[in-house]
Formats: sequence, C-alpha cells, structure tokens
Amino acid sequence: MTLKNPAQGQSSRKHRDKPGFTRRYYSGLKPIWKDFGYLLSRRDRIREAMHSDDLSFDFRERLMLAVTEVNQCRYCRAFHVQQAAQAGLTGSEIRNYLEGLIPDEVPEDQKLAVAYARHWAESDGEPDPAVVKQLRDVYGESLSQAIDLSLRMIRMGNLLGNTADYLLFRLSCGRWGVG
Repeated sequence: MTLKNPAQGQSSRKHRDKPGFTRRYYSGLKPIWKDFGYLLSRRDRIREAMHSDDLSFDFRERLMLAVTEVNQCRYCRAFHVQQAAQAGLTGSEIRNYLEGLIPDEVPEDQKLAVAYARHWAESDGEPDPAVVKQLRDVYGESLSQAIDLSLRMIRMGNLLGNTADYLLFRLSCGRWGVG
C-alpha cells in the first residue's frame, strides 16, 4: 500500500504542533482503488459483520474511535463521536479515545480488540503477526475477520477524509485542511 505519512510508525499526536500536513493520506488513485476493491469484493461479509450480534454497535464504535484517533480524520472523528454516544459509550470513555488512550470502561471481552485496533492503525494496517494470532485465538476466525473488515473500512474513510484535507492544505498553501 502506498501511503504518505510524515509521522510513519508514530502516533500523529506527537506531530500536531509541527507545521505541515502530518496525517496519513492516499498518494494517488491506485491505492484508493485497491482498498475500495478489497472492501467491495467482501461486501457480503461486511454486511454480515455489520448485522452480527458478536460485533455489536458499541463494540464497532470503540474500534472506529481507536483507529480514527490514530489517523486523525476530523470528519470521521466527529461522526464516530456522535455514533459512540448513540451506542451508549460514556462521555468519559469517548474523551479517553480522543486523548489517544484505551479507556478503562471498555468491557473486558472487547479490550483485546480495542488494543488490537489501535496497534493495527499505528502499524498502518500491518499488525505484528503474533498480535494477529492472539486476536484469532481469543475471538475466533469469524469475529476476527469482522473486526479486520471494520478496521479496513474506517481506515479507508479516515484516509479519504485526510486526503481531502491534504488537497485543501496544498491548494490553500497551508491555510485550510489542518483543523
């Protein structure tokens, strides 16, 4: 996957005060089409995962917030904060995600998946194989695949939002697209 990320391998949080555009974004149409094609080819599995009791609304929103905070997409962040509140996450839990933390309020049976989501995002979708194995051992193949699909969907949304901001940033000589 060809992505631009000036903060490669590090959380964007450390780079917020530096000038320039520091979020991951798509560098061209080819990686966008590759991600889109991947998700499109698995649309039946995505539909299944989104309606599964195993990957509940609140569980998905925890995963979405963990990934979005790493990727710093302001559009996804605003949307998923609202969705998380509708899913029943507390204000304290949501604030912790927005500060880049894994909240104590995460249910025990979801903690590994939320930590995995953060690791997955920080590694730009290339998690450590031992961590992937641990996820599969704990959640099983079906739920692990649903988790991975959810992470890929939010990552694509994050990168599309950040790409739009990057274009605004470039077109405005750095005045727009950084908020």
